[in-house]
Amino acid sequence: MSRAAAEWDVLVAGAGPAGSATAIRLARAGLRTLLVDRATFPREKICSEYMSPETLRHLALLGVLPELERAGGAELRGTTVVAPRGSRLTGLFARAGPAPFRDMGRSLPRRLLDHILVEEARRAGAEVWERTAVVGVVEAGRQVQGCVLRRADRRDQELRARVTVGADGLRSRLSRALGPRRYGLPRRYAFVAHVAGVEGLGDTTEMHVMTDGYAGLNPLGGGLANVAVVVPEERAVTARGRPAHFWHEALEAIPGVRGRVSLRDLVREVLVSGPFAAQSTRVVRDGMLLVGDAADFFDPFTGEGICAALRGAELAAGQIEEALARPGGGPVAAAARLRGYASARRRAFLGKWIVERMIGYAMYAPWLFDRAVARLERRGLSHTLIGVTGDYVPASAVLNPSFLMKMVM
Repeated sequence: MSRAAAEWDVLVAGAGPAGSATAIRLARAGLRTLLVDRATFPREKICSEYMSPETLRHLALLGVLPELERAGGAELRGTTVVAPRGSRLTGLFARAGPAPFRDMGRSLPRRLLDHILVEEARRAGAEVWERTAVVGVVEAGRQVQGCVLRRADRRDQELRARVTVGADGLRSRLSRALGPRRYGLPRRYAFVAHVAGVEGLGDTTEMHVMTDGYAGLNPLGGGLANVAVVVPEERAVTARGRPAHFWHEALEAIPGVRGRVSLRDLVREVLVSGPFAAQSTRVVRDGMLLVGDAADFFDPFTGEGICAALRGAELAAGQIEEALARPGGGPVAAAARLRGYASARRRAFLGKWIVERMIGYAMYAPWLFDRAVARLERRGLSHTLIGVTGDYVPASAVLNPSFLMKMVM
């Protein structure tokens, strides 16, 4: 029997940060690991491309941080938020309270980040199949026993694994094997491009909040910036057939951005993604678990999707390694052996989930958002908030009566 037809310990579907990081950890643990993705790397990917110091800590643990730094990008001191009525705050990583892994975060195009992580998975011992799509799940009763894959030659191949990891992103196909995928509010879409020569961009990411969405400007180094507009679904549909012009018109309507971004300076076309606020019914089933955006994704305002993906991969890999090391297991890892992952995710992310929703829903009340931004800046609390959204200050630093009262009173 060929290696391709043999049983794998783990099959990871999706080679973004969540999938690649999971594969790296499991391959290093000595597990037979297959990582598949429909893309060919390097490839473009819609993302804020923002990494806090905590994200860099996870990348250092994976051993890829030096290579990422050599690849370029830009160092970031923190985040500036501009409210709809003009109030603004700047939160700096170095002043958030507990010392971060580093005083600076970083930005880097996903085409570089993801490629580096995929290559590290190969070096770790994982087998990587590019141009390979998941077209189905192999099931037996309540168990997921692997996937049906379609490779570049268009032929389908059934592969079995003791654990299948769904890391296939916001529109996850594998999540359907665990139940319906729920889409809640706010239903927002992102329009994202790479642009040269954005005027006045410094070493903080800028977030400009509108009455019905927001824009993000993130320096990428080399005179480039990641420029995103995020709007509600009812407004996004008006962009059909003209995403670049819609994106530019939205930017020109924002006082703090007007005149700084030109359509002539587009370096990468405007890419569109959404709707956000997606959540899988479950993240664990017999023989399967979900990681990264396939498990849940709320809203990109806090810019910490990469960090959440890497932290989720750490939790998933640890649980899988433990489940497969226990004696007496069957051909697939039972849900009971993987269930600790679901509870670990709740413990790790619950506070952050609450903070993300608090910020996301506050945008529906521009006067309140403006008031909160002004008070956070005046009272020196903006650094704490950025530390919480950057995942290295505990959410309890924000989710307490004293902080919340100071924010709005």
